[in-house]
Amino acid sequence: MSFSDPLGDMLTRIRNGQKARKTTIVSPSSKLRANVLEVLKQEGYIRDYSQEKVAEGMEQLKIELKYYENQPVIQAVDRVSKPGRRVYAKIKDLKPINNGLGVVVLSTPKGVLSDGKARELNVGGEVLCSVF
Repeated sequence: MSFSDPLGDMLTRIRNGQKARKTTIVSPSSKLRANVLEVLKQEGYIRDYSQEKVAEGMEQLKIELKYYENQPVIQAVDRVSKPGRRVYAKIKDLKPINNGLGVVVLSTPKGVLSDGKARELNVGGEVLCSVF
């Protein structure tokens, strides 16, 4: 099955999984998805993730969702740059999400980074999504 927006599909699976109070969800695997999940794990929005082999040449990501006091840690997740409209930003143009409580995930020349890490490295790039 092909997707026009694989990252948007994974973010929707996370959003729907948390609304349904699931502990784990699965998503098809790709390098970009794994890199975004690594940023979400480092920032504390998901518990963990792992890659599982489903069949020959097919892998999936098993994502463990995180809850705090019976409420989802991720309150909102939005896809910013879409296949039909790419959004690029210089690091000085990025505004904090919810007074610094949220995080913006960027695809930069140094890899997929959170906005805080991108500020440290002083690099901008494509704005993939915002999470709060």
